Amino acid sequence: MTAIRLRINGAEVGHDVPPRVSLADFLRDRRNLTGTHLGCEHGVCGACTVLVDGEPTRACLMLAVACDDRAVETIEGFAGDAVMAALRRNFHRHHALQCGYCTPGMLITARDLILRRRTGSDREIREGLAGNICRCTGYTNIVTAIAETAREAPNA
Repeated sequence: MTAIRLRINGAEVGHDVPPRVSLADFLRDRRNLTGTHLGCEHGVCGACTVLVDGEPTRACLMLAVACDDRAVETIEGFAGDAVMAALRRNFHRHHALQCGYCTPGMLITARDLILRRRTGSDREIREGLAGNICRCTGYTNIVTAIAETAREAPNA
């Protein structure tokens, strides 16, 4: 076991973890943060996307021990975040989800795209979402929801 200390959604936590446990498994099994979904477990689908030190990261590919002394934000940690609130509202308004499995990772990626101002066109949004697979929606409504959110928050 390896002792780690990290900040998860703003809270300092410490745990002893096996050296090879993924961040996704750690978040789900040890912290009960089940919004971090496991899909492919190969870093391809984006369902496990979280922020590590503010950067979108595939939690299935990162070891929990690699997050020692780092900040991790999961979908559960965005209470009070205006961009995330607008994204959630617009995903609902535009029916940008069906089964919802990809939605947490999709929202985290979309928020990052908006904050980095990479949402100038539908094509730019689609390229930014290339690492997030949705098997239900066809992406049109997702792109519409993200574009609308970007227009609503020009100074995000």
